[in-house]
Amino acid sequence: MKIKIVNKSPHPLPAYATPLSAGMDIRAFLPSPVVLKPLERKLIPTGLFISLPEGYEAQMRPRSGLALKHGITLLNTPGTIDADYRGEIGVILVNLSSEPFTVNDGERICQMVIAAHSRGEWQPADALDDTERGAGGFGHTGRE
Repeated sequence: MKIKIVNKSPHPLPAYATPLSAGMDIRAFLPSPVVLKPLERKLIPTGLFISLPEGYEAQMRPRSGLALKHGITLLNTPGTIDADYRGEIGVILVNLSSEPFTVNDGERICQMVIAAHSRGEWQPADALDDTERGAGGFGHTGRE
């Protein structure tokens, strides 16, 4: 699938790292480094603008290495970029560690997954079908 992209940063276009990768790394586009204090969140620009085909979205997801090694993750995860959005892609990073973290220009900050989606149409009802699970949730099936 071809996706139109405008890249206003000097960084390479997002690309798959391996033949079976689902996500493409996204880089920060910053005029100067940004420090995230512990528990602080900031919107990080990417310099990327995309035009997705109808029926597709781009999901913004954390990078596992940043999360494990530094406690850096995304809020609103997965963040959805709709097919009709034409603004710059921004990434809400949060520092869940106890140490400040510096985000540098060009640093890989998250990954983008392109995914097909469906649109539902509500069908009002007075009751729902019974199931074995019923209304059970939030760990009701146990830990084993």
